[in-house]
Amino acid sequence: FLQPMSSLKVYNSYTRQKETFNSITPGHVGMYVCGPTVSGESHLGHARPFITFDVIFRYLKHQGYKVRYVRNITDAGHFEEEGREAEDKIATKAQIEKLEPMELVTKYSNLFHWAMRQFNNLDPSIEPTATGHIVEQIEMIKTIIEAGYAYAVNGSVYFDVVKYAQHYPYGKLSGRIIDDLLETTRDLDGQDEKRAKQDFALWKAAPAEHIMRWQSPWGEGFPGWHIECSAMATKYLGGQFDIHGGGMDLMFPHHESEIAQSTICNHHVPARYWLHNNMITINGKKMGKSYNNVIKLTELFSGDHPLLEQAYHPMTVRFFILQTHYRSTLDFGNEALQAAQKGLRRLWDAYGHLQNLQHPGGGPSDKALDEKVLQTIALMEEHMNDDFNTAKTLADMFELVPVINSLREKRYAADAISGDTFIKLQLAFKTYLEDIFGLQSEQASAGADNDRLDAVLQLLIDIRKEAKTRRDFATSDKIRLQLQELGVMLKDEKDGSVGISYL
Repeated sequence: FLQPMSSLKVYNSYTRQKETFNSITPGHVGMYVCGPTVSGESHLGHARPFITFDVIFRYLKHQGYKVRYVRNITDAGHFEEEGREAEDKIATKAQIEKLEPMELVTKYSNLFHWAMRQFNNLDPSIEPTATGHIVEQIEMIKTIIEAGYAYAVNGSVYFDVVKYAQHYPYGKLSGRIIDDLLETTRDLDGQDEKRAKQDFALWKAAPAEHIMRWQSPWGEGFPGWHIECSAMATKYLGGQFDIHGGGMDLMFPHHESEIAQSTICNHHVPARYWLHNNMITINGKKMGKSYNNVIKLTELFSGDHPLLEQAYHPMTVRFFILQTHYRSTLDFGNEALQAAQKGLRRLWDAYGHLQNLQHPGGGPSDKALDEKVLQTIALMEEHMNDDFNTAKTLADMFELVPVINSLREKRYAADAISGDTFIKLQLAFKTYLEDIFGLQSEQASAGADNDRLDAVLQLLIDIRKEAKTRRDFATSDKIRLQLQELGVMLKDEKDGSVGISYL
């Protein structure tokens, strides 16, 4: 049930209106999404954008597009214009944790990828890192300087926002007016070096204590936050691509600055469509350290946080996020999450029954019921084509749950809907729940975890067997005793095999 590609409409933050989606290259989509800064654990705020754009990625593929999805890793620090500009979060956190910066990056990158797997997110097509593209960033900065829109001072390079705004619509994406920016920009490190307060750093000279530093034409230093994404998006998607995504909090200064840099280098606004998911709140409050309500994903899955009444399965969280349109504010709370848990189980139970039902065929169908089912299936595609409205699509699916349950409980005749409609109903549920929404049953996810645990247990048994062969009985006994403490009993059989039982 593929629709013509031009039937998809998306809300473009840049023009502030819904537009028919037409890719630059027919049949292909280039999509760039700002990825995590891996200076710490991913939290609840990270779940929404990456699940949102995973579903958009899946839906574009469902529509027949070949999608190149680029999502970066910021591993050179997060250099904020609205804070301590010269602070490198990666280096700072590395000193706190007594790790090498790239050791810290690897630790939190792995943890981020683990969380994305729990959510059943597909891997992006390309996942470039900021540290892997220093050369590209330096070359882009040189181009901006040559064009006359950046200036070097004391080993740092700043983008000339005032000059840019004389020729281009700076602030169009975020709605900021340049005169207002003069009044609202904070006093930052290196502020006295700038020609104007709203100019932002493309490259910062590294102070003596700064750990992460690279050679450049302007001396040893490190890149500004915004130039990283411009350089990586240009390299892998070209001077102009189809979709740039991210959270609404990135519109200013990050995406606004990306637009300015890329426009000078590539003579285009970098993306044709700008898509932004709205923010989340926790029990009606903005998530932040001052409210003590930052919930890490590991805490969400384990329930180990004062605000959580229980652990929440990753599929419950994914389903909860999809129950609200991505451009609407989403409030997390125990009551709402528990309702989502019940809703997902009800929907998944109906899906399981539908997959197990057999249509007998032959009898006359109920035309009114048949038409209702077909119309609801058509609405699912219509709502997804309306700016990826997962909330309305899920509501459509819940409209079909009583029909499925009535077929199962024989309140309707088995052939109350036609064989053709029955097949379309089965296919629609499979396509949307699994392929587009990326949902799994909690049991299926647990099964995958159990498979991994079984593999780890077998590995320990093999290591213990090798230790016994080497007559390393200390290691052999240590493995057996520690597994016993965890409730796993190993019994050496006469034939050399190992029996396993659980306490």
